[in-house]
Amino acid sequence: MKITEINQLQQTKIQALEEDILVFKQQLDWFKRQLFGRKSEKQLFDKLGAQGSLFATDKAVVSIDTSTDIKAHKRKSNKQLNGDEVNDTGLRFDASVPTKVIDIPAPELQGDDAEHYEIIGYKETNRLAQQPGSYTILIYRRPIVRHKREQTVKTPSAPSNVLEGCYADVSLIAGLMVDKGVYHLPLYRQHQRMIDSGVHISRATLINWVQKGIELLRPIYQANLKSIINSQTLAMDEVPIKAGRKSKGKGKMKQTYFWPMFGDNNEIAFTWSSSRGFLHAQNQLEGFTGTLLTDGYAAYSKTVAKLNEKEKTVTHATCWVHARRYFDRALLIEPIAAQAAIDQIALLYKVEKHIKDKITEPADTLTYRQKHSEPLVTEFFNWVYEQRQRTDLTPQNPLSKALNYVNERQVELKVFLSNPAVAMDTNHLERALRVIPMGRKNYLFCWSELGAEQLGILQSLLVTCRLQEINPYHYLVDVLQRVSIHPASKVAELTPRIWKEKFADNFLTSDLA
Repeated sequence: MKITEINQLQQTKIQALEEDILVFKQQLDWFKRQLFGRKSEKQLFDKLGAQGSLFATDKAVVSIDTSTDIKAHKRKSNKQLNGDEVNDTGLRFDASVPTKVIDIPAPELQGDDAEHYEIIGYKETNRLAQQPGSYTILIYRRPIVRHKREQTVKTPSAPSNVLEGCYADVSLIAGLMVDKGVYHLPLYRQHQRMIDSGVHISRATLINWVQKGIELLRPIYQANLKSIINSQTLAMDEVPIKAGRKSKGKGKMKQTYFWPMFGDNNEIAFTWSSSRGFLHAQNQLEGFTGTLLTDGYAAYSKTVAKLNEKEKTVTHATCWVHARRYFDRALLIEPIAAQAAIDQIALLYKVEKHIKDKITEPADTLTYRQKHSEPLVTEFFNWVYEQRQRTDLTPQNPLSKALNYVNERQVELKVFLSNPAVAMDTNHLERALRVIPMGRKNYLFCWSELGAEQLGILQSLLVTCRLQEINPYHYLVDVLQRVSIHPASKVAELTPRIWKEKFADNFLTSDLA
């Protein structure tokens, strides 16, 4: 081998190593940002025309004002019991727990024959109730009446309860659910709080109450899911959750997934699957007709293709924010080109902000997008084509990956230009599904796969309540009592969106209130 060939080979290896170092630096920079850096993807521009001629050449750099500020599961308590707190229902509590006596009138003492009866004692039924920051024992004191002449004894029945034979008031069951689902307080922490408040209940009992309460909500969840499937535009994503133990490996949990779906009417449903395969998405979307908005995960493209095999009823749209993130990762290695792409996408969002602030009619939205956004999108993809012709870009270069990502999804990224109901991104869905990663940081995993499915049911209703601006505690207290007496054919009326119209002004409350 000649010396010149050896030098060229060494130079080639050096260039490859230098590029590897840049890639590793980019990856390290990305990980540092995830751990310590700013998560916001927002960029501010003073003028829509500040972009200039971005795509004329790679040397054209947009000036950015960097001075702008952008906003172990089994435990035993050592607390000793004094033996005075046990009653006939099994509910244990000490003298520090406040109680409230609710007198149940005896019908025999209010009629014409009242003089024939006398109270000879009382029978008490205890239920544990909750109010913010404290617990109260509701004592339903029912008079035991005796007919003076016939010597018969009667006592009125205790009020019906949400869970048959349970000494938990509906306020407590709803409170447990809200604390876990909304405030991400695991049941073992709620259990500790109860002990500190003087109430002594096993953690297994709390779990049992919550599970039974969620099963009462299952028909409402299914009605909510049906409403979402009937949407014209539906956003879908997937988020991991550890659930269930592996057969091999001590302490190892299975990786499972929630598949949240966000509908037209500000409703969300967290469906659960043991895998990330497309079959779950296909099964859930059976019967859906409209536009499916997702990220770039290949399973969604496959799902849409399967759904459209017989008749093309589903249009696939993809998210611009996910596309932008690929260019963001390329900033370290290709700062000029990557920033140019990011700035062009920012101009598209400038147009969207104007639409959000100024335009209300769908027809006007469509016209404005076609006039202002479509030229920007055309210019962007022309620039993408030119960049992909560069010979200095290797396949492992982050910019190459970003260019290939958007090029393969041109049709899906352009869908929003022809449909005013389609958003540019899935940000609304990602905001709504934050409850899963936030909860995951607190309770880490679900002990069983059934528990993960039930958590999805609970979060579907709680997050939808937030989206509908409903107090989730008031909603749960009402529907847990109403579900047993409401016609099954009208269960859709108990979904948060319709419940707000029908019952929010006069919702059922607990006896604690």
